[in-house]
Amino acid sequence: MDSLDSRIIDHLRINARAGYGDIGTSIGLSASAVKRRVDRLVADGVIRGFTIQVDPAVEGLSTEAYVELFCRGTVSPAELRRILSAVPEVVDAGTVTGSADAIVRIRSRDIPSLELALEKVRQAPNVDHTRSAIVLSRLIDRVHD
Repeated sequence: MDSLDSRIIDHLRINARAGYGDIGTSIGLSASAVKRRVDRLVADGVIRGFTIQVDPAVEGLSTEAYVELFCRGTVSPAELRRILSAVPEVVDAGTVTGSADAIVRIRSRDIPSLELALEKVRQAPNVDHTRSAIVLSRLIDRVHD
């Protein structure tokens, strides 16, 4: 990957629907050259997909929380993935260093539905307890901005 590929990716991050000609004009390449590069980036797995971002509030998912997950004993990442995949409100999760075993991001309609989602997570046999923080306002979201 070279600097032109990086600039193409920067344009696609801002607008995945940007035309090859528009990108090419901006970075000094023809539309066909941009298309070839994008095709190669996709084939090489650098670009893993193109998607849309829907405002969660429009879908009725305006309540968001970050949840620290604490497990009993040793639980593999595969087991945590299995547990968390069963809870549709879980939108993001990862294992972490520190006292928690994982950090989970949950989106729900409201506080009662958030509580139900947390109960689903807590009922897993290896989960000891959770610690939650409800998001009041989103300050930075580089993934979706």
